[in-house]
Amino acid sequence: MAVEIERKFLVTSKIFKKEVLKSYIIKQGFLNSHEERTVRVRLKKDNGYLTVKGKSSEDGLSRFEWEREISKQEVEHLLELCEEGIIDKKRYEINLGNHIYEVDEFYGDNEGLIIAEVELNSENETFEKPDWLGKEVTGDIKYYNSQLSKNPFKKWNQKKAP
Repeated sequence: MAVEIERKFLVTSKIFKKEVLKSYIIKQGFLNSHEERTVRVRLKKDNGYLTVKGKSSEDGLSRFEWEREISKQEVEHLLELCEEGIIDKKRYEINLGNHIYEVDEFYGDNEGLIIAEVELNSENETFEKPDWLGKEVTGDIKYYNSQLSKNPFKKWNQKKAP
């Protein structure tokens, strides 16, 4: 069983783009977005993936994750079966110290939202925090992609900052 340990943060500025190693477009949908599990299909460049994620720990730091590569054609067919709310985003990878930050800049109904994630080897692992990192949102389910597909950023109360 693979366990994913990660922390999520809002991004305060686009300065991070000066530090990018690589970037690519991601399109993803959810075949199942139940709170106990999600089943995601994703197209990253021309590579397809089917991912199953379990329920997050109480603090939101870790959860079961299983992923397999599938063909682009399979992804395209499975996207037609997905729940409403396809996620479109550009992912930027940034190397900082011993970690790689994945920064997602969302488009479509989630335009204006930018989230950074850093994967860790343990829940207590220390990591460098760049200046463009804002409020931590680890464990706040409204920032999970499965929830952004149902309740996109543009529908949030625009008078309040995320």
